[in-house]
Amino acid sequence: MASSLTSLRETADLRHLRQIIAGLDEGVILIDPDQTLLWANDAALKMHGVSALEELGHDVDDYRRRFQLRYRNNRRVAADDYPIERVVAGDSFSEVVVEVTVAGEEEPRWVHQVRSLVLNDRDEDAPTCVVLVIQDVTAQYEAEDRFEQSFNANPAPAVICRLSDLRFVKVNDGFLEMTGFARDHVLSRTVYDIDVLRDADRRDLAKARLAEGTTIPQMEARLDLAEGGNKLVIVAGQPIELNDQPCMLFTFADLEPRRQAEEALRHSEERFTRTFQMAPVAMAIGARDGHLLCEINASFTQLTGYAASAIIGRSLSEVGLWAGKDTGREIERAIEEGNGLRGHEAGIATREGGHIDCLVSTEAFTLNGDECLLWAFQDITQRKATELELVEAIEAVMKDTSWFSRSIMDKLARLRAPMPDERGASLDDLTPREREVLALICRGLDDKSIARALGVSGNTVRNHVARIYAKIGVNRRTAAAAWARARGFDGERLLAEANA
Repeated sequence: MASSLTSLRETADLRHLRQIIAGLDEGVILIDPDQTLLWANDAALKMHGVSALEELGHDVDDYRRRFQLRYRNNRRVAADDYPIERVVAGDSFSEVVVEVTVAGEEEPRWVHQVRSLVLNDRDEDAPTCVVLVIQDVTAQYEAEDRFEQSFNANPAPAVICRLSDLRFVKVNDGFLEMTGFARDHVLSRTVYDIDVLRDADRRDLAKARLAEGTTIPQMEARLDLAEGGNKLVIVAGQPIELNDQPCMLFTFADLEPRRQAEEALRHSEERFTRTFQMAPVAMAIGARDGHLLCEINASFTQLTGYAASAIIGRSLSEVGLWAGKDTGREIERAIEEGNGLRGHEAGIATREGGHIDCLVSTEAFTLNGDECLLWAFQDITQRKATELELVEAIEAVMKDTSWFSRSIMDKLARLRAPMPDERGASLDDLTPREREVLALICRGLDDKSIARALGVSGNTVRNHVARIYAKIGVNRRTAAAAWARARGFDGERLLAEANA
């Protein structure tokens, strides 16, 4: 052995060998069978953070003291399992991966992938030199660590299967939480044991892409759950390499919340539709923009005479529903300005040419994702007719009050007008002449009779009446008389004083 050592050191073989391996990207350490470190190329020195062979160590024991090794599972490498020990012992190995820590430090600096090589003399079986070949795979494993951390921390459910046998090799917490499976249960199954493509809308395409190892586009599928049943998901596949093996990364989006929301929305819209059709109030639904009708209920047809086929797809103005053009323009302008209607009084024309007085209300809402407008029409024709008849009856009675008792007149006056508001107009706001005119109005006299009684022209009386209306806030004679009687003024004493 000593002669081999002397021969190798003294001949040109070592120099030639050093020249050959000096420029290699891989690190190479030459070790004498007596465990002395003979030489290392620049790549090997750099992979240990040193610049000279002496800093690697004089021999194998010195190397162990300077550098501590751990396996990737964080287990310390025993002294006799160091790759440099094993190669000297004659072991042949390849792709041993270790983490290298400088003595005195806590965290590893590098990750080395190591293999062995033994050089024998031509004439002897005993090795003349053993070689440690090192690759720095730190960047690769750092990238894998980052991927591992990102994969596990990603809240989006994901699994990775190996393409060679379609078995799952990685699964993240998001997938386990969504399905309820245990990690070991998933990692012992294939893609079709836990079928990630069940009921996929393009299952045949997905299977073909999986066999080819190419991208699987997004598609809806159903994913089995640990406790039975399944849930609706969107699944997609992306080919990746993991530990130098071709794999497929499956990612999932849980559609169950969306499905439940859509189901709830559908039920809500169905209830709205039933309520809309059964409502006793005439109602219509139109587009928010353009006011084109898309639905009417039976009460609308009963009120207006328009069937759905005659009005849907047209606006209310186009149909001629409004009794006057100004009415339609006023309503549409208010809606376009973003002002909803609440009990807006308007006249509408029926299909047969009739006239109906209505209170119109609108409400903006969303239906099937579209901005819509709900119209409601309350028929007040009969109510207005009744009010008009009552007013006319009161006016007729008050034209001759001589036989009507004062108490009944006062009750009618209170029905017609509210109790006096201290903040409103009072009798003191009227001039003496206006009080005289008001007194004659209370006695039921018309403008001509008042003019004769006061000895003035009819125009003068009309001017006085207009000023009285403006001051007390009324617009007809019966209302003025009711206002006066509500304040205890009938004008008889005033007229008596005037005649005296």
